[in-house]
Amino acid sequence: MKKIISSLLFGFCALLVNAQVYTPDWVKNATIYEVNVRQFSPEGTLAGVQAQLPRLKEMGVDILWLMPIHPIGELNRKGSLGSYYAVRDYRKVNPEFGTQEDFTALVNAAHELGMKVILDWVANHTSPDHIWIQQGKLSWYTLDKEGKVQPTIGTDWTDVADLNFDNPDMRQEMISCMSQWVQEYDVDGFRCDVAGWVPMDFWLEARTALNQIKPVFMLAEAEGNELYKAFEMTYGWELHHIMNDIAKGKKNASDIHAFFSKPALPNNGFQMNFTSNHDENSWNGTEMERLGPALEAFAVFAATIDGMPLVYNGQETSLDRRLKFFEKDPINWDKMDKVSFYQTLLNLHQTHPALIVGKGQTKPRFLSKATDKAHLVYVREKDGRQVLVVLNLSAEAKTISFTDEATAGNFTDLFTQQAVSFKPAHSFKLGPWAYAVYVR
Repeated sequence: MKKIISSLLFGFCALLVNAQVYTPDWVKNATIYEVNVRQFSPEGTLAGVQAQLPRLKEMGVDILWLMPIHPIGELNRKGSLGSYYAVRDYRKVNPEFGTQEDFTALVNAAHELGMKVILDWVANHTSPDHIWIQQGKLSWYTLDKEGKVQPTIGTDWTDVADLNFDNPDMRQEMISCMSQWVQEYDVDGFRCDVAGWVPMDFWLEARTALNQIKPVFMLAEAEGNELYKAFEMTYGWELHHIMNDIAKGKKNASDIHAFFSKPALPNNGFQMNFTSNHDENSWNGTEMERLGPALEAFAVFAATIDGMPLVYNGQETSLDRRLKFFEKDPINWDKMDKVSFYQTLLNLHQTHPALIVGKGQTKPRFLSKATDKAHLVYVREKDGRQVLVVLNLSAEAKTISFTDEATAGNFTDLFTQQAVSFKPAHSFKLGPWAYAVYVR
């Protein structure tokens, strides 16, 4: 589609400005936790989330990513409650979740605990009964031959209407809506849905406007180096799929070596590492279905390889079912059997300088060979501090041996807190899909 010349010029200027605005200081060692508000508590409300903030803080969560909190469209709604991603009004809170005051209380409570809040922002489309359509602003949408709004082409998203980013008025109102949540509610950034389907110059323009209010953190639900012009973090989808394929026997550890042989990401960018999220859980299967006995090994990997680790709500209680997407389906919090496991990993990421993201981040140094298929060994190093990770990525017990002078000496076992001492020649015996992490 034809681009608006003025928007392109603004986008170019925004690129120059944004070279200076990446990564607020608090992002450096941060961890992220995704909240599905509808399913998080029996009430399914913002107040239900607020009540659990102290627990999440103790577990090591820094950033709360809230799935869309806006009113959901009724026209062409899927299921009885509809999709969070069919937004009817960008400026309001879904009454299913509570009130604007409830949202303010949640953000304030998170900030008092030293936590940050980012909103899931759906810029690519709205519900087909969005207030803009009701106001007759059809030129803000992609129209069919009959002049009617239509879903995003190539999708089965029958409950949404595609937006027209050639319209400068729509773009400015979209940015105004995003700015409202930063200015009036003090949110700390956005997770941007299908960010790669929205023109890059819009994100540059939006990022510039938001940073004039305060430094924000931006996560793109997409992959691609161009995105780092406006976003600090993108989805680690490729790595996530490699993990799933290794667990299924379709790939092996050498594919991880190949992934990390690529050049560093531009502008100090980094990826979000995950073993589950709302899409994976609801549509592609629980982590038990996809990863099976490799679940913990890949959670360790996601938390110690370069990038920011994500925990999806319920993983700490071994959520073993696919949450319904369009209905109420509360998480059962009875087990809580993985709290200590995730707390250990998240606290390490929060405190160890070798695991920082953004400016000063370091790539892993692999001690396993690129041809090794059954195991993975790497060390993260910064300022004389190290995290040594040993993973058996196979269904058989293995003895893993290597020689490395730099990792000789004294370490602490992350999970047992026992002191250990290594000689330059290392040898580890690990059971199927087992792991070991040593820090100093």
